[in-house]
Amino acid sequence: MSDFETLANEIVDLLGLSAPPVGIIFRDAIPEDIARYPGTYPPPTEDGRTGAVAAGCVFWGAGQDATFATVPEDHGNCSVGSLTHGLISLEEAATRADVQAVCEANWVHPEMFPDIPTVEERPASIVYGPLSETPVDPDVVLLRVVGKQAMQLHSAVPSLRFEGKPQCHIVAIAKEQGDIAVSVGCMLSRVRTGMPNQDMTCAIPGSRLGTVVEALRTVCEADRLVASYASEDGKRFA
Repeated sequence: MSDFETLANEIVDLLGLSAPPVGIIFRDAIPEDIARYPGTYPPPTEDGRTGAVAAGCVFWGAGQDATFATVPEDHGNCSVGSLTHGLISLEEAATRADVQAVCEANWVHPEMFPDIPTVEERPASIVYGPLSETPVDPDVVLLRVVGKQAMQLHSAVPSLRFEGKPQCHIVAIAKEQGDIAVSVGCMLSRVRTGMPNQDMTCAIPGSRLGTVVEALRTVCEADRLVASYASEDGKRFA
C-alpha cells in the first residue's frame, strides 16, 4: 500500500487546498470493520426515492471528516448519481421522477444519458473518508479545487479532462477509464451539497496520485518563480 497519508499532506501543501482530499473505495462486500454512515432515511417520494442523504455527492463533504461505509440504498435519492456509480441501470434511472424533472427543465437531454460514464460493476458498498486515513488503496481520490489549483493540475497533467454535468461522473472516469478529470460542477450537486460557487472537483485514480504529486512539485516551484518575477516586473508600473 502506498503512503497515502504523506501524499495527502503533500498535495494539500502544494496546491494550498482548503479541504482535505477524500479517498473513495468501491467494495464487493459490506466491510465489517468500517462504520456505516449514520443517516436517517426520509419518507420515500412517489417514485420510491429515498436515501441517507439528498445525493451521493453529499458523502464527498462528509468524507473529509470521517471514514464510513455506504450501501447502494444510501445513495438512492439521486438517480443520476446512482447511475454514474453503477448502482442502478440506465433503464431504471429513466423511470425516476428526478431524471424526468431535469430533462423537462432542459438541463439535460435524454439522448445524453447513454454516453454518461458509469462504474461498470455494481458495488456492494462504497467507502468514503479522509485520504490520510484510508484503510486500503483508494480507487479514486477526490479533491475540492478552485481555478488556480485547476491551472496547476493542468500544468502537471496536460491530458487533464475538463467535464461538466453531472458532476459525479468524474468518479467513474477516474475509476473505469484511468483518466484525471476536473468537473466545473453541476447545479443539481451545488444545491444539494451547498458547494461554493468558486469550487470545482477533481477525481484522480488512486494509482496515479504519486505521479501527480511528483509532477506538481516541479509545477508549483516554477509557478512560484514566475510569480516572483511577475511581481517584481509589475513594480515598474506602480
